[in-house]
Amino acid sequence: MSRVVQNSNSHGSLKDIQVLVNRNFHLFNCNIAEQFNDETLKSIQWVSPLARDAYAEYRDESFLELLNVSPQNVPLNKFWPRNGPQWDALGIADGQRLILVEAKAHIDELSSQGSGAREESLKQITNSLSETKRSFGVQSDIDWTGQYYQYANRLAHLYFLRILNSIPALLLFVYFLNDESVEGPKDKTEWTRAIDGMKTALGVGQNLLEEYCKEIFVDLKDLKE
Repeated sequence: MSRVVQNSNSHGSLKDIQVLVNRNFHLFNCNIAEQFNDETLKSIQWVSPLARDAYAEYRDESFLELLNVSPQNVPLNKFWPRNGPQWDALGIADGQRLILVEAKAHIDELSSQGSGAREESLKQITNSLSETKRSFGVQSDIDWTGQYYQYANRLAHLYFLRILNSIPALLLFVYFLNDESVEGPKDKTEWTRAIDGMKTALGVGQNLLEEYCKEIFVDLKDLKE
């Protein structure tokens, strides 16, 4: 299923991003505008996860349809198999730029079980990740299908949109502070140490998409419930 309805009584990053997008979007937009040094990003229109849409999250072709884009150079199914990234939040800026969001509230969320794909799907994923690594200048022998696969496949989708299809997209990794429901980090330093370790493991340093991929730290104490 490419539209996934979410529980409004959840906790952790799932709940945090719902609160941020639905009740604190002005603060969110201002943080994004500051991070990218772009005042026009203060007017982002969020399309997921919305209360009126059962807080649904989207993946595969459905996330592109929600954002009203249709890749012309390379179709998504030629780049990635079904059951691709499920985006925590999606938005549109100035009517054309896409905003893709991955959110975390606890350091353990940085790790995943790796790609569970098999045979042809795994081959397609591996080929697309290899292509992305080459573009980023990452050594070919560094594994992107293991512990930090989720971060890697988000980067791959940014590459798919911006480089392969010339679609203006921005990727945000949102890290929440002071989420007591999951005993999350209380200060930015805890996050940055873990994030730096992840990037080192993936061989990600300076790359051609750096200006389109940012990290934002949001303190739950600053949000209205």
